[in-house]
Amino acid sequence: MTRRAALAAPLALAALSSARAQAQTQAPWPSASVRIIVPYSPGGASDIAARLLGERLTPLWGQSVVVENRTGANGIIGTDVVAKSAPDGLNLAFVSVNHAVNAALYTTPFDTLKDFSVLSLIYSVPLVLVAAADFPANTVSELMAMVKAKPGEITFAGTGGAVHLAAEMFAHRAGGQMTQVPYRGSTAAHPDLMARRVDVMFDTLPAVLGHVQGGKLKAIAITSAERSAVLPNLPTIAESGLPGFEAATWGAIIGPARLPPAIATKISTDANAQLQVPAMRERLVSLGATPVGTTPETAQTFVRDEVAKWQAVVTQAGIQKQ
Repeated sequence: MTRRAALAAPLALAALSSARAQAQTQAPWPSASVRIIVPYSPGGASDIAARLLGERLTPLWGQSVVVENRTGANGIIGTDVVAKSAPDGLNLAFVSVNHAVNAALYTTPFDTLKDFSVLSLIYSVPLVLVAAADFPANTVSELMAMVKAKPGEITFAGTGGAVHLAAEMFAHRAGGQMTQVPYRGSTAAHPDLMARRVDVMFDTLPAVLGHVQGGKLKAIAITSAERSAVLPNLPTIAESGLPGFEAATWGAIIGPARLPPAIATKISTDANAQLQVPAMRERLVSLGATPVGTTPETAQTFVRDEVAKWQAVVTQAGIQKQ
């Protein structure tokens, strides 16, 4: 080998390595199967939505999209797996409002705002303030007057998470106090609500719609910013005396922190595109959800605001972080 060739060899090797690195960087994503962890039990809205997305994204991405239920600790165990995964977009999670509520209620092994990339808000489901059909209050203002006049005497069914904290937020904004009666879930709470063994409850629209339409429960107001097309005559709490009041359950796709912007944008764009498909939209609407679809930047801001909101409620209610 000549001296010139010997000097050129390292440069050629470096150029080849650089080209390979650039090719890897520009390689189509995903390069392997994608896992979406649902940190809740099968059958819920988050699980159904994740599986619907997985079915549609598999042929689009040319790789299998596998949905895995990893339950425990109100969703903390499953999301922790994603927080600790490599920032390559191959491990994602489909989380609910519990993701934000957990940051306010529990000491978690991760930082909810720093250890995740929020990629898209997929849907939102409003809560409805309901009571027995013969409960004295028919409007938000009438209930607020009762809460003020009888501090701690008005009871609410609490099933944890946003359902519980929405009632705490309402009581605080109304200038009074309500007393929680804990239940394991809506199914257990509804019979007591109908029998007036507990006064009021905030619950998801799909959970109470049948009882409201059947006359067994009375809907007083809805917690979304705008009225629902399902119950168009039902006023929002915000328009009924508590401006700015808003609470909902929701579903979002998240990944680990430090995802490359190109991957984050692709996941968000492709997922949002599925929300425009009529069959997908109709299925989500049938679950009582409103399809949304956002950019990663908007989704990140949304979750940050949700964490701040529920943290303020927890502090105002004097709930101790566990």
